[in-house]
Amino acid sequence: MPMIMPIRDLRNTSNISELAHKNQEPIFITKNGYSDLVVMSAELYERFARIHRIDQAIEEAEKEVAEGAAPIALNAAKKVLDEKYYGSI
Repeated sequence: MPMIMPIRDLRNTSNISELAHKNQEPIFITKNGYSDLVVMSAELYERFARIHRIDQAIEEAEKEVAEGAAPIALNAAKKVLDEKYYGSI
């Protein structure tokens, strides 16, 4: 269940930080009864960003194939990535 807090509770930053790290869930901050901000730990943000980058890469690859690019085998893709990130193996 999402954690929702009114904006006035942002005064207690230590408590919010503790909750964000302990629960590893976003905390939704409301202003005048409407969603206004989302607070989360840096670790959770990194996880969200990494997932988004993976999803974006998959979407780009699907678009390239739809536009006529030839798909490559998994082993060939892994080899290209290994060479890109670890040098020639």
